[in-house]
Amino acid sequence: MTEKLQVEATYKQIIKIGGPISLALLVPQFNFIINNIFLGHLSEEALATASITGVYYLIFAGVGYGLNNGLQALISRRAGENKPREIGLLFNQGVYIAMLLAVAAIAFTYIIAPAILNHTIHSATIRRQAISFLHIRILGLPFLYVYQMRNALLIGTNQSKYLIAGTIAESICAIFFDYTLIFGKLGFPKLGFNGAAISSIVAEFVGMFVIFAVIKYVGISKRFSLFKKFKWDSRNANLIANLSGPLVFQHAISIISWLFFYILVEHHGKTSLAVSNTMRNLFGFFGVISWAFAATANSMVSNVIGQNKSELVIPLIKKIMFLSSGIILVVSTLLNLFPQTFLSIYNQGTDFMQLGTSVIRIVSVALLIMSVSTVWLNSVTGTGNSKITFFIEVAAILFYCTYVYLILEVYKLSIIWGWMSEFFYWSILLSLSYWYIRSNKWKHKIW
Repeated sequence: MTEKLQVEATYKQIIKIGGPISLALLVPQFNFIINNIFLGHLSEEALATASITGVYYLIFAGVGYGLNNGLQALISRRAGENKPREIGLLFNQGVYIAMLLAVAAIAFTYIIAPAILNHTIHSATIRRQAISFLHIRILGLPFLYVYQMRNALLIGTNQSKYLIAGTIAESICAIFFDYTLIFGKLGFPKLGFNGAAISSIVAEFVGMFVIFAVIKYVGISKRFSLFKKFKWDSRNANLIANLSGPLVFQHAISIISWLFFYILVEHHGKTSLAVSNTMRNLFGFFGVISWAFAATANSMVSNVIGQNKSELVIPLIKKIMFLSSGIILVVSTLLNLFPQTFLSIYNQGTDFMQLGTSVIRIVSVALLIMSVSTVWLNSVTGTGNSKITFFIEVAAILFYCTYVYLILEVYKLSIIWGWMSEFFYWSILLSLSYWYIRSNKWKHKIW
């Protein structure tokens, strides 16, 4: 059965698209948390180092996510216009560009990154572990990028239900190899911290392989002529570059600012770094709900504009925002009531538990603000004006970096105050995105 390419601005349609996206995003985050639980049982130092390596890898994952968001908006617009042939050409070009970016990222990690980490991380042990880990971990980036491009295709063509197959396969693989390679179980070598890197690469490859097998089996490859003309296409490359370029820089600087935050936290000791790593786990695991609805907003806003129904955009955003914030409100309440239940899974000491409990109360409220702001920000992307989202991100990042530098490095206050930066960051994104959408300046933009 061929899925309808054009969407309707209803709660049913939102849940139909957003539900599978949530599950697809949830599984990799679940893998990441399992990875950190295993490392927590290895040592506090391993858990602390994982905060640096994890955010570093997220920078390049964010580059792919920016490319994915722009490609998704383009595919959604062509779906709204009912142009399946154009969808295949866009996807092929997206994969081509992604591979070029992956090669550049691998080269950067081997040539430049060690010098940066040597000059910014105080602990020699953490520095040495981080560089060794990243030299392995970065090799999984090509698989991740192709995996992200399939997200753009399936979400943009209203077929997000197929996302789940690859993520389930990735999850099973990640848990198995984390357990066997970190601790040397079932006859596998004991690789410790680096075992987590190899496990992640294998899991990303398996996830990519399975989802493309599914795409071929259900006929999506044939319908959109995927990989039939896999060559440089300057027209579509320019389209993708114009829309995705600002998003790539937006996501890169956003996560670089997070890496800056973690480097400052490292100066406060291993416990502060370990606690902050678990907060990133929390943001990643529960934040997937918000990001799923944000991806839904990007796709659906672009689709209804492609149908020449611009009057539906703001009512549609409000419906998505209501669902996103409603679910996160429940999550936030539970985290405030039972913070130690979440923290106990990392098997750390009393100092970790006390500091973590204070920080988790701040993060739980920040999650609620994020659940609204991400929907509005990604709706701006859906209108086709990615330059605006870039400028919005820059404004929020400048304030964020100034705040965390003053709080953590100049005044040397607790990371509890440092994590309050999330309130300001997400509030700035929300207010500026809301203003742009309500201004109606996005109407009549053609691309």
